[in-house]
Amino acid sequence: MGGTFGAAVAPGVDMRLLLIRHGRTRANQDGVLDTAPPGPALTPAGRRQAAALVDALAGEDIGALYVSPLTRARMTAAPLSAALARQAVVRAGLREVEAGALEGSTAPEDIGRYAAVAAAWAAGRTGVPMPGAPSGAAFFRRFDGVVAEAAGCGAEVVALVTHGTAVRVWTAARTANVSVDFVLEHEVSNTGVVAVEGTPETGWHTVSWCGTALTTDALSGTGGA
Repeated sequence: MGGTFGAAVAPGVDMRLLLIRHGRTRANQDGVLDTAPPGPALTPAGRRQAAALVDALAGEDIGALYVSPLTRARMTAAPLSAALARQAVVRAGLREVEAGALEGSTAPEDIGRYAAVAAAWAAGRTGVPMPGAPSGAAFFRRFDGVVAEAAGCGAEVVALVTHGTAVRVWTAARTANVSVDFVLEHEVSNTGVVAVEGTPETGWHTVSWCGTALTTDALSGTGGA
């Protein structure tokens, strides 16, 4: 990674993860299940969203940047990487929840099935299958692996540019104050940022969702963002 880390965090001390959804794509506009690599590029609006992240995150002392290998995520991370003078670390573990046999569909029943399986995983039912795709357990192994790597990199604040469903599933399953109901009711907008704090050993809690601070009301899915 280019440059040097920000202030180092001692082992066991809370750190801050910024989970950032990629910018807008044509697939987002058209409602297509598009999770396979390399995936679409950003639209002009998506490129503007990516550029705006630099100012939006100017107050964060980001010491490391990780990114999904999909084209839209790498394009989103590029302006932030340049502004920070830090090379983004590409990790396959940050890929989107894979749609498998549902890939490329715009049918409401397929989109509903994808969402229902993702919600089941978020609730801990990782044995519910996504047709033709890796299991829920495999998703958590890969995403948790990148989070653990980020937590061990020595930076107090780490940005991870990833995907909307992945962020919602992981936060519902892994942070103490966000419920499945909450993530079903609150999407992550393009280039939206979900901030979580904690450690892999002691656990995580979500402190803000797309710019809105969360309270314990997020447990019931009625408050927050």
